[in-house]
Amino acid sequence: MTFFSSLFVLLFISRFLENSLLSAEVKEGEILPPTIQKLMKGYNKYLRPFFDNGPVTVGMSLDIASIDTISEINMDYTATIFLRQRWTDERLVFEGNKSLSLDGRLVELLWVPDTFIVDSKKSFLHDITVENRLIRIFPNGTVLYALRITTTVACNMDLTKYPMDKQTCTLQLESWGYNINDVMFYWARGNDSVSGLDTLKLAQFTVEDHYTSVSEAVYETGNYPKLIFHFELKRSILYFILETYVPSSLLVVLSWVSFWISQSSVPARICIGVTTVLTMTTLMMGARTSLPNANCFIKAIDVYLGICFSFIFGALIEYAVAHFCTLQHPDYNNGLMYGHHMHECEEEMNGIVTTITSDSSRLKRRKDGPALVPTVTGEPGLTPSSPTASEPKTAEVPTELFSRCAKNISVLRKILRSINCCHVENPHYIDNYSRLTFPLSFIFVNLLYWTYYLYF
Repeated sequence: MTFFSSLFVLLFISRFLENSLLSAEVKEGEILPPTIQKLMKGYNKYLRPFFDNGPVTVGMSLDIASIDTISEINMDYTATIFLRQRWTDERLVFEGNKSLSLDGRLVELLWVPDTFIVDSKKSFLHDITVENRLIRIFPNGTVLYALRITTTVACNMDLTKYPMDKQTCTLQLESWGYNINDVMFYWARGNDSVSGLDTLKLAQFTVEDHYTSVSEAVYETGNYPKLIFHFELKRSILYFILETYVPSSLLVVLSWVSFWISQSSVPARICIGVTTVLTMTTLMMGARTSLPNANCFIKAIDVYLGICFSFIFGALIEYAVAHFCTLQHPDYNNGLMYGHHMHECEEEMNGIVTTITSDSSRLKRRKDGPALVPTVTGEPGLTPSSPTASEPKTAEVPTELFSRCAKNISVLRKILRSINCCHVENPHYIDNYSRLTFPLSFIFVNLLYWTYYLYF
């Protein structure tokens, strides 16, 4: 008995569900107007228009609602666009002179192009309060299909001249499954097919130029239609001038203050040097947080920060050199005494060289031999001035030895003179020279930097 009762309940539920579905179909049919019912009769949404008569042409246009973010770290941009597609379906021709605007949910009953955004990382269709779709059918069978999409698209950026760079990004539209034998894409109004950029306001960029192009995507499975929208973005440098360039330049100027402080004030000058170096290091680290960590990019802002850091570090090294020279020569008088001492050493060297030269010439004359004079017995003999006659015979010294010694002494004199030229007689002159050379060098380097990155 229990088995028959369970079977009866199942039959009753199945009959009830069948009647509900039939009633739903009837209600759906009642919602559709007669014109749409007639169009949908025998319509197969799985077959494209002109299935046996060549490709279907799809015209497209874009309206850029906003470009929300442009990320240098991720190399992409996020934009909200209105994508409009228009094609002709001979199966939807009807009599009349007015177009039919349908609910977006009826798009499930029609064939639509399988368009996708090529470099999209993440996209979604807005669905508040309903899915943002538009379907409009014209009497000649033309279908207008519009979507509101927010997409994040990859954009390869060249950051070599950052922040004085210009970036060219693209938005590419392709057909996923239909090749060029089935579907052809074209821009509905040429370069005017994309609108909204003229009134677009961006935080760091301005849109300088934009244009459209038509191409084909070649894959292993065939050639597919492609539409490309190009737009050029120029970065506004004012923010970076106020945020990075001006503070770094002021830090360089601040490091020059130590040139006007007495060399005896060691804590003051060391404090200025170390503080500016640490502050510059912090500024360099902060400027790199919003940029990709890629070794292939040596950016313009990195070059400028490196220049500023070099000048600040050079100012600190300058004081170390000046202080070292001060310790070696405490005052200017000691420097003069050192100069007189070097002059006396030079005169002594000259005397030594002169003595050695005269001795060499005298020994050379002796080497030539003593004069022979007749003796009392008539035999030739030596004069009293001969070394064997009146004085013991000395060892002969080669002339080459004296000439080599003279050359070595001459080289030594040149080395001592060069050392004397490099010697800083007054260490305070180092600060005086630095007060002029550091600012002039920094101005010259800035002229080269801005000329290169703005005009080349």
